[in-house]
Amino acid sequence: MIVKADALFSFLTRCAKEELSPYSQVFFPLRPTTHPDTLVLSDNPDLGTLEIDSYRPVDPVKLLLYSVRERVYPEIRNVPERLIVGVKACDLRAVEVLDRAMINDDFTDPSYAAWRKATTLVSCDCTATAPTCHCTLVDGKPYAESGFDANLSRLGDEFLLTATTEKGKAFVQALQDFTSLAAATRESKIEVTKNREQMIQQVDRQNADLKRSRDYTAMRKVKEQPWEIESKECVGCGACTHICPTCYCLILNDESQGKRFVKVRSYDSCQWNGYARVAGGGTPRPKMTERFRNRYLCKFDYMPSNFDRLGCTGCGRCTDACPAKIDFRSAVQMILKAGTLEQTR
Repeated sequence: MIVKADALFSFLTRCAKEELSPYSQVFFPLRPTTHPDTLVLSDNPDLGTLEIDSYRPVDPVKLLLYSVRERVYPEIRNVPERLIVGVKACDLRAVEVLDRAMINDDFTDPSYAAWRKATTLVSCDCTATAPTCHCTLVDGKPYAESGFDANLSRLGDEFLLTATTEKGKAFVQALQDFTSLAAATRESKIEVTKNREQMIQQVDRQNADLKRSRDYTAMRKVKEQPWEIESKECVGCGACTHICPTCYCLILNDESQGKRFVKVRSYDSCQWNGYARVAGGGTPRPKMTERFRNRYLCKFDYMPSNFDRLGCTGCGRCTDACPAKIDFRSAVQMILKAGTLEQTR
């Protein structure tokens, strides 16, 4: 289906302000009037300009499914129906990792499962790149191939809209009740394919000097010195893990009062000094270098082993958030190069 961009934005604006059925909450990438150099996930269209194509916002979708701080018992009731539009492929790949971690045969996080069930994800092809975007370095693409309920692809002043799930079809129906949709043409689909190929080339050019081996097993074999070199500027603030769309380590606190039993979950970080410290004061990773190494192995070794998915989706947010200006892409490249050199000796 084809939908006019102005009609789509009007629909989203009205949804956000009037809670059009079936959605009680609507979120979308927005360029704030006060900070026009960035994109954020917002539910208030009055704060700036909707920009659902472009590149990924600074906020990962994780924040709306797995909150920084959330009560997990008593369980939250009456979770509102949510619509998130403009989700990027890097965030969808991250949601696939979170789904495997949070909803499986051994364990289901009830809060995550509730938000996931109540949320409709409408992805949108990227039409630009942030300076740190590198999805193609981790075998991703600047457009979604799976994990979405519906997808939008920009075509000038229109979007090509496709739906793949019942949630996606419900979104199309809600949009159709608001405005008229046209049938997609063969030419429009060809143009989408052409635009996607151009975006792949753009991401590749941006990261041409950062190409590396895809043999991530070499990381585990790298000796301590390369890790010390790459981690020497790290201050252990945890910004990288908090903004990462796939990190989900948590601390569970008891906030009970009187006879009311309350458990609250909040983010933990493997970069913090106290991470994994036991009651006796011991810790498996007392040195910053060891915690730094753990994060990289988690993304390229532990998560692939546990979930059959890389833990890095190429969004580049960790590089943007790092106060020490550590470029994740460069660090991975250098560590893998060190691993390759050690294997040839």
